[in-house]
Amino acid sequence: MLPNIRIVLVEPSHPGNIGAVARAMKNMSLGHLYLVSPEKYPHPESSARAAGADDILDSAVVVETLSEAVSDCSLVFGASARLRTLSWPQCAPREAADKIVEASQAGRVALVFGRERTGLSNEELDLCHYLVHIPSNESFSSLNLGAAVQVLAYEIFSRHLISEQVEASTNEDVPVEQIEMQRFYQHLETVLVDLEFLDPRHPKKLMRRLRRLFNRAQPDQTEINILRGILTAVEKNRGQSDKDAC
Repeated sequence: MLPNIRIVLVEPSHPGNIGAVARAMKNMSLGHLYLVSPEKYPHPESSARAAGADDILDSAVVVETLSEAVSDCSLVFGASARLRTLSWPQCAPREAADKIVEASQAGRVALVFGRERTGLSNEELDLCHYLVHIPSNESFSSLNLGAAVQVLAYEIFSRHLISEQVEASTNEDVPVEQIEMQRFYQHLETVLVDLEFLDPRHPKKLMRRLRRLFNRAQPDQTEINILRGILTAVEKNRGQSDKDAC
């Protein structure tokens, strides 16, 4: 029912949690599970905890990095209970569900859950457009992985049920896949270093802040092509200036 929405688990350490997640997903009509470097998978305990959701386990995609898991997604949400020194745009579960269901009409969307003990790293959050946080008791805020997936999956399914059927988008603006955004960031960083605007020895948080800026803007494919064209023109002009100087 919700084919463009995937759940991504980063380095899950307990096979039982993987099974619990599969069960929670099937309860809420989510069928696509991605596992990033799971410690123990496949495993009998995963099947036992899935309690009938073995089809989701059997079709789970196992990859080595989060970047691989979300490379073809146009919108990525990271679930995290920890506050960050450099804050990401945040959503409550219901708001996140609204955005996820709407965006899934036009492209693939990923909801990413971090390690049971340490969550997602800042580098992994760089791949996320939004951070979603489940409010809970401040003195006992840690949720089991399966429970966290169940809460957000319920919000997504509820939003799907109450929303009107969204007509197929006729907008010519195509969402940008993450792999294209990463190429843009690499291109941008190369040009900034060449212009001596960015010192690779002391980068501070410049590229991370620029990532946040473009994640908020959510440029479409045409806009990214324009930006890449500008960067290429800068490179050509700078190369011509260097030749003239010689």
